[in-house]
Amino acid sequence: MPDTPEGVLLGFDYGTAKIGVAVGQQLTGTATPLETLGMVKRRPDWQRIAGLLEEWCPDALVVGHPLEMTGCEASNAEGAKRFARQLHGRFKLPVHLADERLTSREAWLRLGNAAGKQPSRVDAFAAKLILETWLND
Repeated sequence: MPDTPEGVLLGFDYGTAKIGVAVGQQLTGTATPLETLGMVKRRPDWQRIAGLLEEWCPDALVVGHPLEMTGCEASNAEGAKRFARQLHGRFKLPVHLADERLTSREAWLRLGNAAGKQPSRVDAFAAKLILETWLND
C-alpha cells in the first residue's frame, strides 16, 4: 500500500477540456466516480476542486499520469504533471501520479451503453480506475 495515512483520497483524470474526479478509501482499496468538471477559461475549476476537497477532506490526491503502452510519457503528460504540481501548491496535500494507461478505454467498455447516453460519466469512471490502480499498487 502507498505511503499515505489510511483514509480518503481524491483521484483525477486530467484532460484539457474536462477533469474526471473520484473518491477512494485506502482501507478498502476501492473508489467511486464523483463527477466530471469542465474547465473555466481553459483552466481547472479551482473553486469546485476546493469545494470537493472541503467536502471529502482527503489525506492525499492522485492524478492520472498519461503513458504510452511502451511506458514512455504520452503527449499530454506535461499537462497532467502541471495540474498535479498546481494541486500540491494550492492545497498543500501530497499528490501522487498513477499510471492511467487504458483507463478511458476500460471506462467506456464497463459503462457500455450508459457511456453513450452520458459521456461525461466516462471521465469520472476513468478517475475511479486511476485511483484504484494506485491504491492496489
